[in-house]
Amino acid sequence: MDNLNRGFAAVQPAAGRDFAGNEKEQGPDVRTVNRQSPGTRVRELQVTGTAEVCCPADRASVRVSVGSTKESVTEVTNSVSRRLEYILQSLRQHGISETDDSVRRFLSREEDLYRLDAEVVVTFSDFEKMEQFCSVLLEKLDKSVCVGTPKFYHSAECLGQLRKQVCVSAVENAQQKAREISQLLGQMLGNPVLVREDETREWRIEDEENGGRGHSALPTITASSRVSVYFSLKDRSRKNF
Repeated sequence: MDNLNRGFAAVQPAAGRDFAGNEKEQGPDVRTVNRQSPGTRVRELQVTGTAEVCCPADRASVRVSVGSTKESVTEVTNSVSRRLEYILQSLRQHGISETDDSVRRFLSREEDLYRLDAEVVVTFSDFEKMEQFCSVLLEKLDKSVCVGTPKFYHSAECLGQLRKQVCVSAVENAQQKAREISQLLGQMLGNPVLVREDETREWRIEDEENGGRGHSALPTITASSRVSVYFSLKDRSRKNF
């Protein structure tokens, strides 16, 4: 097996960029590597790339509840069912399918009276429709309905897309950096040899004053990624056969 001989020429940046607290971004590393035989020398450029991507919540859950107390089960059921039917009808009119809501009923007895409570939990991906729906219920049913505060969150699909996007952006930044360095050194940037994701972070930001309400106050998740990418280098003065 051939021995692996390496020549290192480290090129440090003028000033490191802060990342994740006290850590500094690594400078580019130009290497001459003998991978095959003593007569074949491969030069590599190692760079790091970082990126941050923010994503607001894409889902909201709203709890709507109605209740009534009557002397018989029939009376209390009719009272609650009428309002429940109106709530579900309003959901369909706003384009919300049955798969995005769930209904639960709770029947209890208080001495000689019967108490029936019902709640509808609705998941919205369109926040404008959510606001319209809540306004209609409060206007039509007034105090006979209780509309809870929306709870905003990120779906699994949204988080998955966020993690992919931030990693791709970090690689793109590393490639742009490598291209500029290779031009400065009078070299041609070759194909990537290795791409490695060194670090990922995620943190959540919420507007506590507004309770997360409104399009400008949605809870946001920020993701960061740091990657190391190795590129091969080619001498501009030499032709490839």
